[in-house]
Amino acid sequence: VQLQASGGGLVQAGGSLRLSCVVSGVRGSDYAMGWIRRAPGKEHEFIASINWRGTSTYYVDSVKGRFTISRDNAKNTVYLHMSNLKPEDTAVYYCAAMEGSVYDVERPYENNYWGQGTLVTVSS
Repeated sequence: VQLQASGGGLVQAGGSLRLSCVVSGVRGSDYAMGWIRRAPGKEHEFIASINWRGTSTYYVDSVKGRFTISRDNAKNTVYLHMSNLKPEDTAVYYCAAMEGSVYDVERPYENNYWGQGTLVTVSS
């Protein structure tokens, strides 16, 4: 399984970015997707997920209302649109694929595949 994340960069506080993640090689036909980030000096933080059909999403409180996860299965791509960015959003962002139709938000770091990450830096 390969996941290729892109779209990170430097943005001013209040700005927006869209991350993309292309997925290939997942066994079976269905896979749910999630985004996980790691800020400097902190643990990994699961922030959002979307089911296979794209009909159900989940967000942690720290990004709710500012970030939107979506997917285009025809392109094997998942997106994370981030708006009203804050300096505390600075992190390496990883996309994660989980086999099955629904992402297990209770165990967001287990039984999944991660990409290499893309760095987002938000300046104040």
